[in-house]
Amino acid sequence: MTSPLLRRLAAAALLPLLSLATPAQATQYPLTVTDLAGRQVTIPRRPERIVLQDGRNISILAMLDRADPFGRVVLWNNIPSRADEGFWNILRGAWPKAAAIPDMGFGDNGQVNAEQVITARPQMVLAEARALTALREAGVDQRLAQLNIPLLLVDSFDDPVPNAVRSVELLGQVLDREAEAAEFASFARERAARLQAGIAAAGPRPKVFIETRAGFAGPEACCFTQGRVGWGPMVEAAGGHNIGADILPGASGEVTMETVISRRPDIYVMTGANWRGRGAVTLPFGYGADQGAIATSMARLEARPGFAQLEATRQGRVLGIWHGFYNHTLNIVGLEALAKAFHPQQFAGLDPEDTYRTILARFTRIPAQPFLVSTAAPRVGG
Repeated sequence: MTSPLLRRLAAAALLPLLSLATPAQATQYPLTVTDLAGRQVTIPRRPERIVLQDGRNISILAMLDRADPFGRVVLWNNIPSRADEGFWNILRGAWPKAAAIPDMGFGDNGQVNAEQVITARPQMVLAEARALTALREAGVDQRLAQLNIPLLLVDSFDDPVPNAVRSVELLGQVLDREAEAAEFASFARERAARLQAGIAAAGPRPKVFIETRAGFAGPEACCFTQGRVGWGPMVEAAGGHNIGADILPGASGEVTMETVISRRPDIYVMTGANWRGRGAVTLPFGYGADQGAIATSMARLEARPGFAQLEATRQGRVLGIWHGFYNHTLNIVGLEALAKAFHPQQFAGLDPEDTYRTILARFTRIPAQPFLVSTAAPRVGG
């Protein structure tokens, strides 16, 4: 007969295995969380009907509701269809019902159609933190509060480097998808830690000027940039010094080429995507990118008056990168591309496009498609 002591020891040995086999405890509702604007938000029940103020946050849902990111979405601003056509085509190909979800048709400044939102009977409205002012000015937040519809704010723009991952974790908690959120958060933070360790050992930070949406306003327009939001913190986190933060009085704005020349940037970065604006000289990075078309557009933009005077141009240190990383859940990929450009010897073995493919394969069911993250501009003069 087995002794009581042996039975107790055997039971104790099984405890770690049992704890591993036990599924994570389900989220308990009502749930009160602190959103990315520092607001206390109570979620009365598990949200199954969601309105997206910024449709690009479908990328978060793709990590959490992997089988069907659109399963909870009842209304949205379908920004991907207007700003990232390649990605939108992949999404609606994988989940055809996405095309039938009503699109309010607004951009990312905080607009929603309040009556349309209420009619959709949402159990939660998900918005970007930078949209809060517009939502308050239109009285949308008060109307939602009166109807007991929680407004949850995430952030990938105001403080994008930490908050993109925090947003995934927050929404994972709210949607009872904490395990899925933790998987991605662990991966992204580990990659970011590698970057920071490499940057610390890489030496001086290069001075960087980043021209966002390069060519969008036409072949002669220059130079729109960002200071301490969006691409600005991305540049700093990737081991560069963002010139825009030194010269802009606000979050973003136009800077003359003369000013840029006087600041003598070591590296010049242009962001682009497959836009359809009239007169735009697009740098169509992203899905289905054409290297030849990008090279042609970059050469055209480098031909603008004054560009050849930049030391970055003469040294062949002009980079093009997909614009969408500036406010995207997957901004770790953009950070890797910038870090590799800023510190090429330190990060010679880094492959941002492989990181992008790995994220899609491990944490989503978005079909794998060729995706061009960034490329160096052709050197002026050959």
